[in-house]
Amino acid sequence: MKTMNKKYRFVEWIFIGVLLLPIALKGGDNSDFNGKWVLIPEKSADIDLYGTLSLTFKIRTDGLSFTQRWGRGRYFEETLDIRTGGIVNRFPIKDRVFPTNVFMGISLPVDGERRVKAEWRNGGKSLWMEEEYTVLASQGPKKITVDHVFRISEQGNMLTYTIRRSTRKTGPEMTYVMKREGFREAHFLRLEDDWNLDGGLPLNAFLISLQGTVNREAPRLYFIYPDSWSFTYTPALFSFFKEKKNFTFSDLRTPGRALDVLKEHVKGFVVWDTEVRTSLIVAFTAAGLEDAVVVSEDLLPLVEGAGLEKKEDLRGIFRGWTDADIYAWAADRYWNRCSRDIIIWMGGEHGRVMKPGVADWGIKNRSFFNDLSSRPSDKEEYALADRLLGDMKPYSMVMGWHSYAKDLEREHVTLCSKHGLRVEGLHTLPNMSFSSQVPLTPGFEFKNNHNIDPQKISSPENKVYITCVQTDGLGIGAWLKPGRGKIPYAWEVIMNLSWMAPAVLEYYYTEATTNDYFIGCLSGPGYIYPKAVPPKLLPGLIDMAQKMMDSLDLSVFEIMDYSEGATVEGNTELTRSVVDAYYKGMPEAIGFLNGYAPAFTFAVREGRPLISYDYYLSPVKSEEEAAADLKELALINEARPYYLLMHIREYSDVDRVKSIMDRLGPDFELVPLDVFLKMAGEKPTFRERFKN
Repeated sequence: MKTMNKKYRFVEWIFIGVLLLPIALKGGDNSDFNGKWVLIPEKSADIDLYGTLSLTFKIRTDGLSFTQRWGRGRYFEETLDIRTGGIVNRFPIKDRVFPTNVFMGISLPVDGERRVKAEWRNGGKSLWMEEEYTVLASQGPKKITVDHVFRISEQGNMLTYTIRRSTRKTGPEMTYVMKREGFREAHFLRLEDDWNLDGGLPLNAFLISLQGTVNREAPRLYFIYPDSWSFTYTPALFSFFKEKKNFTFSDLRTPGRALDVLKEHVKGFVVWDTEVRTSLIVAFTAAGLEDAVVVSEDLLPLVEGAGLEKKEDLRGIFRGWTDADIYAWAADRYWNRCSRDIIIWMGGEHGRVMKPGVADWGIKNRSFFNDLSSRPSDKEEYALADRLLGDMKPYSMVMGWHSYAKDLEREHVTLCSKHGLRVEGLHTLPNMSFSSQVPLTPGFEFKNNHNIDPQKISSPENKVYITCVQTDGLGIGAWLKPGRGKIPYAWEVIMNLSWMAPAVLEYYYTEATTNDYFIGCLSGPGYIYPKAVPPKLLPGLIDMAQKMMDSLDLSVFEIMDYSEGATVEGNTELTRSVVDAYYKGMPEAIGFLNGYAPAFTFAVREGRPLISYDYYLSPVKSEEEAAADLKELALINEARPYYLLMHIREYSDVDRVKSIMDRLGPDFELVPLDVFLKMAGEKPTFRERFKN
């Protein structure tokens, strides 16, 4: 019986050995090398004349076929069939070209020989080749040895190719960063700064609808918006995607070229009526449902020439109709097919101007577009808006922005909050269909620039402590303006980007200086008014916000509520029950901010303060007047320490704010927000106050 066991064990080992032999020959799983790889020039050593490089690998059990092509129109190409495992491969030299450095006086001896040895390393993730041959220089032949090292990334989409020659003793290594062909290859276009219905709007609307449609399954088209666009980051993010995310972009240059290159992803077109502005908003809805682009009559030759099918024609239908009638018609026709997770308010500018930056995102998500009034006195539009919002899923997103011609921000956010929905603006939010599909860099974690030791008790002195918070979220503020990093400054984070477009926040966190401190906002997981939210829904919204705070490493949360009136005349104070909800739902927060302009709610619990803004820095206020305001506040609030929380409108740059701070004198100290809150929690001098 023992003999039989040994026999079967011997056969078993032979069987296992046969199965593992190909892997042993290959040195591990090297299948990731298979295919074509293309150069990322910005990350690679310069290539004389040829400018670019591509590599193609075909892996076998005993070796590989390896093709290198230097250049495009003018090129050098060579294919070698190599056996691995340290075997010497001999290849005749057929061309004198020295492809890596054609501007050096080096050539190869035709009819000479190259000797190549290759082996797999690092479990098949690296390929090492050693090459020996003779080169010809002005003083005659020279024997050299060249090491070629190829390394695959853990994800299998990036390859680093390094060349080390025995004769190259100085300077940086000759390294070429490459990616798999087709990986993160996209297109871009620069949009013209004309959003007038009688000018460039029809063309820009067509392009934005094209973007939303072609980006439905992959990030294919990115726009660089004009310098005047409210979200200022599109050029900087474009560079970030190239440099940090390894995107390669081709410039499409013209709308016609864009459609020609991308039309395989478009199923048709929707015609809107230039005599009825609202028909364009309806057309965006139809385009999302039909995988289509929107066109005015003048652009019909463009789409018909591309062979696209007409999906909807809105010309002549809505003339003489009210917006309430038009959107009721659109709801009857499209609402049942539209998303219940995202609805788009295509508001903002009005009349003959529209800036539909967020339209690509709505089209990608098959959302319903409108600019219905949220003002109760506009009974028909309000009733339809109320009905549509009531049909949305709990806690869903209301994106875009209210119409500046119909209602007020506070009316719009109040109506959305009554349904427990969260607003995320603005209508100008750009490139979301693209950015939403760019993942975080593997291993990246959001890390804030915290300034306090939680175990250390702060000891504020008898002075005025002031801290600065930028209004209106990242993207439309002073981030790219002069001065950032010179003084402690807090920035409101659009927290929904943590799941909608995390790479956008990665850009900000990567670019942050030690003086840049991020905080969560605004009242919830998005923009809400907590006093208007049904009490049974508020804890759920706060819990969602807390989870985003955790993922983004945020310790301070900002609240704002204008559901009971205007900035100054209305009651912006918080009720005790609302404050209780935030303290309970965000136990890890070190403190809370409240308001936009000055507000009047204050509290402190277990060293965690809730402080309202005491000053709002208007962008038109002179530096001298602003400094005088702050000094007067310090005289009125004479107890020390005095904690002066300042909100800064996004139109001010950090240099301007620093200049104001420099005028205040030695009794004032500018401190980071978290330090400010820690001191205020340990030694509060404000009085607790809630809405009556």
